[in-house]
Amino acid sequence: MLGSELHYQAMIYHCLRTAGAVPIDQLGMNVKIWISNPISPLFQALDKKKHEDYQGGFEPIPDIVIFSPEIRGDWRRRNRKRTLVDTLLAIEVKASERANGRLRPGEIISDIEKLAAHREEVRHHKKNMYPVMLVIDSTPEATERMTNHAIDTIFQASKKLDVGLLFCSDHLKKSAIR
Repeated sequence: MLGSELHYQAMIYHCLRTAGAVPIDQLGMNVKIWISNPISPLFQALDKKKHEDYQGGFEPIPDIVIFSPEIRGDWRRRNRKRTLVDTLLAIEVKASERANGRLRPGEIISDIEKLAAHREEVRHHKKNMYPVMLVIDSTPEATERMTNHAIDTIFQASKKLDVGLLFCSDHLKKSAIR
């Protein structure tokens, strides 16, 4: 089945709510998590790319987030510190939603790097979280699927950065979850 990334995000959110029994006040989708004065080199570099008037922080927006109970359903932007330190799990989703093209390792590795940087920011506050990259390669066309080399490349990156990776397609299911 082909679907957009947002479609898969919504399906995952629904599954976590129903089958996963994650309380609704701990589950967020596309939550903006503002990090003032980031300490990770990646978020510092991304912050510096912004216009000077808007520098001073970075805002990752994970596709799906499970928070600790202390968040109490309040992941508004003004609750900046809590959204960061109460993050338990952040999931990024990439799906093969484009015709005549395929998922490229660079865009997936970029998300893996952001997830690792996000974890670094959480750890800076003496907390921890688990980052997960979920790749859904659902295209029925072999010419639009990720190549074996590309799949190996993203798994190497996830291992190097210690980010969980789930890869799902009609022809291959592979994971690197600790």
